[in-house]
Amino acid sequence: MFHMQHLVGRRLPDVDLEASSGSPVNPAKILGPAVLFCYPYTGRPGHADPPHWDHIPGAHGSTPQILAYSKNYGDFRRLGVKLFGVSLLDTEWQRDFVKRNALTFRLLSDSGRGFSGRLGLPMFETGGVDYLQRMTIVAYDGIIRVLRYPVPEPEQDAIVVLDICQALVTSG
Repeated sequence: MFHMQHLVGRRLPDVDLEASSGSPVNPAKILGPAVLFCYPYTGRPGHADPPHWDHIPGAHGSTPQILAYSKNYGDFRRLGVKLFGVSLLDTEWQRDFVKRNALTFRLLSDSGRGFSGRLGLPMFETGGVDYLQRMTIVAYDGIIRVLRYPVPEPEQDAIVVLDICQALVTSG
């Protein structure tokens, strides 16, 4: 198993990631509490899933994970938590997903791997393409405070992370 807890206490990379809204977001410069959940891929009408997707442990679940965060977005906002999804997908793919699902938070494209590469985030490959493994980063003032990896039940991630954020905001 690939362990990632060594990242707790580390500053998020100082890199601009293109957001689905069209403006860049620099994770290192996000003040206050923030959640960056990393996901591998979202399906798109008219496009087949990547090769062997059904046989890769942890590959499925991005859409339910993102929609659960969307459902709970108001609770994150009430806590003052900034919320972002991060993947290697390009911004155009992410914009399509945001529009189809009426998301109210931004997805960030790390297609240049400036974020994942600097942190050494785990990936998997299929069909000659790399995908981020699912993990969730809870940061405060750009410092990683909590890291969830692996995320065995993506559809439950938002609820678990909301509890973590409540404790973080309460304790400061």
